[in-house]
Amino acid sequence: MPPLKTRLHGGDIYGAARELNRDPDEILDFSASINPLGPSSHVWKAITASRHLLSHYPDPHCWDLRQALATFWCTDPEQIAVGNGSTELIDVLPRALGIHRLLVVQPTFSEYAAAMRRAGGQATSLYADRSDQYAIPIDRLCRVMETGRSEGRSINGIVLCHPNSPTGQACSGDDVARLAAAARRRGFWLVIDEAFADYCPERSVLPHAASWPHVVVLRSMTKFYALPGLRVGYAVATPTVVRRLRRQLPPWSVSVMGQVAAVAALNDASHARQSLRFMAQERERFKMLLAALPGCLVLPTHTNYFLMELPRGRHAREMTEQLRNEGLLVRDCSSVPGCNARSIRLAVRSQQENNRLIQALSNLLHDGV
Repeated sequence: MPPLKTRLHGGDIYGAARELNRDPDEILDFSASINPLGPSSHVWKAITASRHLLSHYPDPHCWDLRQALATFWCTDPEQIAVGNGSTELIDVLPRALGIHRLLVVQPTFSEYAAAMRRAGGQATSLYADRSDQYAIPIDRLCRVMETGRSEGRSINGIVLCHPNSPTGQACSGDDVARLAAAARRRGFWLVIDEAFADYCPERSVLPHAASWPHVVVLRSMTKFYALPGLRVGYAVATPTVVRRLRRQLPPWSVSVMGQVAAVAALNDASHARQSLRFMAQERERFKMLLAALPGCLVLPTHTNYFLMELPRGRHAREMTEQLRNEGLLVRDCSSVPGCNARSIRLAVRSQQENNRLIQALSNLLHDGV
């Protein structure tokens, strides 16, 4: 089977293992940005203690998890909707909120535009400037919101990936509040995807945004809490908006073990602190090593991944395939709107694993000289 050429999503170690005839455990995945420390030990204990629940349907209301999230964010459980990963919530948002044309700030996560297409709507793009290190263009966004039009077409929704993937950029809470105020004045919907905001909590708009009308904040248990296989995400909004979201969600979409694990992860503050300390140290070390690679440009980040541009004359697709053949998966961003053909995204993993990737990149770059 020929290799898949376009990979806008990461994390497919199974396809890579089949293609390379290796065990999935032999694949090092830098394409999915998951906490390298793994899940909290509380998670494993909670799953073991809850094995008897496998013979029952999951709680369709996610009651315990919503209570835990409400306590965590000092808000009301009725302001929280839980889904099978934040991607499920992204999928239902256009239908639930009646968004017919969504403004997307590129480069960003492809599922926003894909969800609009599935709902019969359209997505229009506003591009961040590479010359400005892809900083989120707040002033331009506010101007678009005041006119209500983008590319000559009316819009009624904006999505902001904050911090953004794949660029790692984030703006201040005050800037997001400006957007929320503009959304309220114009009657637009503002969706703020904070899937990676656990790594820059000072820039998060929760819990303040929970009471903002016309605003939905998305969160994920996948990245920081290292639970990608259990698929848990949630939305925070006003009770009226949350009820609209819940009506669009299928029953029992969040598994028993997903709910149990998420509650346990939220309650382990020590693991969260340890994860932040590790990331702050290893991210800086990894950045220095990446920046030392000949001809490579490493962009600043607020998250647990880096957007990096390869030297001129090198193509991300080719580099991604070469690393893949060595059992190293990285995100090819060459086909992401707004990125160039040399763009790849690299997750921060353990020190030993990061060193292995640096060595492989160094060898391939020097071979190409």
